[in-house]
Amino acid sequence: MQHFGQLEDSEKNKRVLKGVDTKNLGCTHYKTGCQIQCDKCFEFFTCRFCHNEAKFDLERDRLKQHEIDRFNVKKVKCISCSNVQEPSTFCNSCGLKFGQYCCLTCNLFDNDVSKLQFHCQDCGVCRQGGRENFFHCKQCGCCISNAVWSSHKCIENAIEQKCPICQQDQFYSVEQSLYLQCGHTLHKNCFKELSKHKYQCPLCFKSFCDMWVYDRQLDEEIENTPMPIEYRNRTVKILCNDCNERGEVPYHVLGAKCKICHSYNTRNL
Repeated sequence: MQHFGQLEDSEKNKRVLKGVDTKNLGCTHYKTGCQIQCDKCFEFFTCRFCHNEAKFDLERDRLKQHEIDRFNVKKVKCISCSNVQEPSTFCNSCGLKFGQYCCLTCNLFDNDVSKLQFHCQDCGVCRQGGRENFFHCKQCGCCISNAVWSSHKCIENAIEQKCPICQQDQFYSVEQSLYLQCGHTLHKNCFKELSKHKYQCPLCFKSFCDMWVYDRQLDEEIENTPMPIEYRNRTVKILCNDCNERGEVPYHVLGAKCKICHSYNTRNL
């Protein structure tokens, strides 16, 4: 039977463990009260991320490099008393609760419930941010925030693609992903870095924000910066990245403006 969410304490497990601060247990990824055993190397790690980092970053032998299967964890070890048992909400030896949030499907145990974890049956994994704040889009294949649900553009299995910036997984990542207006996704932190010097989606090159103010400023700058006489009648063929229309427009060194949507997000053909 699958269990997830916050589970009720049994009478046996209401005992207070002296000297054990559950809030400070675990690793940088999860404040957990147990370690999980990998079914391949049979070693215990605080979480799957700790395991994968160790096996890929520290293991020089490529044949020994592997990831843990979170759904195939058969044993967990209590951090308090080192008791080894099958995955459960509590230690059956000392009574320590492994996490205020426990999912025995994903074998995830975490005492930091401020993340508002929940298990999505359609995704098949645990998510963060509160179940009531997300809707699962079956075409995109992932949970999408209610804040952007009505305006998001579906791209089949979009979230299963790697982040185009860091090339790391998005579907199973603990990092939050953002939907751009074009429908593509990337990690939130990657977006912050990208937006410091770019305004285009790295995959389709569409503008990911409203460029109206910038475009009007460029209008004024072009008007005040006439080209030399020999270039004033020159034209250039362009493709607009925003509306996908082709056209032939006046050439200017500062930019080529689309006649259809009036965007400067264009490229020469």
